[in-house]
Amino acid sequence: MSEAATAASPATPSEETTTGFRVVQRLVLPDDQELDVQSLYVSGVTSISSGNDAPARQSGSDYEHVDEDADDDDDDAEGGAGMSGFGRITEGSGVAVDPHKRVTLGTYFNAFPASYWRRWTEFGSVRLSARVRGHGSVIVYRSTAKGHVVRADSHRLDSDVAETITFELPLKPFIDGGWYWFDLEGGAAELVLEDASWGFETDKLRHGRITIGITTFNRPDFCVPQLQNLASAPAVLDIIDEIVVVDQGTNKVTDDPGYAAAAAGLGAKLRVIEQPNLGGSGGFSRAMNEAISMGASDYVLLLDDDVVCELEGMLRAVAFADLVKTPSLVGGQMFSLYDRSVMHAYGEAIAKYRWFWGPVAPSVHSHDFSKKSLRATSWMHRRIDVDYNGWWMCLIPTQVIREIGLSLPMFIKWDDAEFGLRAAAAGYPTVTLPGVAVWHVPWTEKDDTLDWQAYFHERNRLVSALLHSPYPHGGKLVRESLENHTKRLMSMQYGTGETILLALQDVLDGPDRMHHDLLNRLQEVRALRDGYDDGQSKPELDAFPTPRRKKLEKRGKGIPVPSTTIGKAKMAATGLLRQAFDTRELAETHPEGIVPHVDQRWYRLAHFDSAIVSSADGVSASWYRRDRAQFRDQMKRSVKMHAKLYKEWDQLAEQWRAALPELTSPERWKLTFEGLDDE
Repeated sequence: MSEAATAASPATPSEETTTGFRVVQRLVLPDDQELDVQSLYVSGVTSISSGNDAPARQSGSDYEHVDEDADDDDDDAEGGAGMSGFGRITEGSGVAVDPHKRVTLGTYFNAFPASYWRRWTEFGSVRLSARVRGHGSVIVYRSTAKGHVVRADSHRLDSDVAETITFELPLKPFIDGGWYWFDLEGGAAELVLEDASWGFETDKLRHGRITIGITTFNRPDFCVPQLQNLASAPAVLDIIDEIVVVDQGTNKVTDDPGYAAAAAGLGAKLRVIEQPNLGGSGGFSRAMNEAISMGASDYVLLLDDDVVCELEGMLRAVAFADLVKTPSLVGGQMFSLYDRSVMHAYGEAIAKYRWFWGPVAPSVHSHDFSKKSLRATSWMHRRIDVDYNGWWMCLIPTQVIREIGLSLPMFIKWDDAEFGLRAAAAGYPTVTLPGVAVWHVPWTEKDDTLDWQAYFHERNRLVSALLHSPYPHGGKLVRESLENHTKRLMSMQYGTGETILLALQDVLDGPDRMHHDLLNRLQEVRALRDGYDDGQSKPELDAFPTPRRKKLEKRGKGIPVPSTTIGKAKMAATGLLRQAFDTRELAETHPEGIVPHVDQRWYRLAHFDSAIVSSADGVSASWYRRDRAQFRDQMKRSVKMHAKLYKEWDQLAEQWRAALPELTSPERWKLTFEGLDDE
């Protein structure tokens, strides 16, 4: 046993001391035994590979790198091993390892994200405490920002009496990235881990208090189980001042059969506020405003209604926010609710020149931990610095809200991104902290660029750029907006095209109508779309005429799906040229084909004169029909409006920036809320 590993219990604070030991991350294990979830918490080790996805050979208990040129896409056998054949999760929420087997806690929820604590706090070391009994070894590892694995320390046990061993581990090597974790290796008999935690000696022993704000719209089947989950977690309840549920739907949370039990479990900590549908920005602003009005909470934790939380993550987020050098927003990452081992969003950034969101390089969307473990994924060992965090789970200090205001009245889309950018400009960064996460419906099951949401996507993207873009004329944004609108028209999506023009006009008109539009614009946009073919849908394909064409496709090949950039460019050019020609016979009375959503690329749709196109969620379809007059009319207006936006960018930016404090002020939001309450 090394000098760093000693049999001792963690220090506890007393009334006489001003410093003590604070746990910031505890061992957490899954409630169920399904392998897709289990791999996020604990995994048996069948083969050992280093963090740069290269094969490795085992030398004693070390990870020894072999080939730095290994393919990053190769599956890692360790990734989805689970516990079967290696040990079991005990009834006391511990881990029992079979003799001569090894399991790892180098997993998403149980590895320690050392580089984030190195970057955002002032601590020089972290203490790992593990309570174990039996026979075998506890082996601590760390990784580098390159994904290389280094053995840090170890302790061998040969006792049936549980003991607490501690490791004091330096944070100095983690300036660019890296994690700590530990493995358990069974000896001649079983080795049992009863508990483990990571923490620091600190004088910041007070736990921050939170108000949880949940915005819901007709999803009591998600929202009520979330409340029940919170009611079952005493450690989380201890730091909650209030749970504010802002119900904006017609299917009320309070009418759900499970609500009474949830309310009884939460008692006075639960408050439900009913208001008309103001979108996510209206619901979350209401929760923020309630929190700062009450004045007790240190933080507001925003949660979507349709998420499943790992509650330990809430405690970790609060601990991190309590201990950072600078007050910071602390965000959770997003797993897919449909494929639970898949990390859909690891970290979000704004590409400033084109002003669009996406994953922070080198992270990627849809990483599957059941196929590729944390340890074997090289990019995940780098620290990822974000521009903002989605409001599926985001902890915001109330002092930040008091200083910069509430959300912009955007209804949906870009409100979380704009708030994160505004906070950063005021000196408050956002940290998306690994090990803090929710399961949420992924964006791959939606397409918010086509339906009524296209209005809010376009308007709010432009507004946020006018407020925060560092580039003249917004960089590439105006040109990209024109290109996007042209693609919608070439795809026969004239209803979407008209909503984009409406959004553009509202931006040009200035900020005065934004609060008014919270209530009215959604209904107006939906009514506008109802007048167009692409805005009308039916649940069954049999509701449409059978596809027919008078003139058959050349050589029977149909419209291709090009796989190369050149092929796509050729299709785009010929598709644009096609807009000048009359529609083919039968196209008005019969669709020319059925296009699944996965294939409805604009450069393909441009070659149809009519087609049945399915929705992203797979529940309905619409009949698109080409209209030359619509194409010409919208294109003419689009070019004129985009030219005006480009020319007047500086004046508009000044106008929107001047209005920002008033638009986001609690006083202005209160007028909106009070006006609604009187109706």
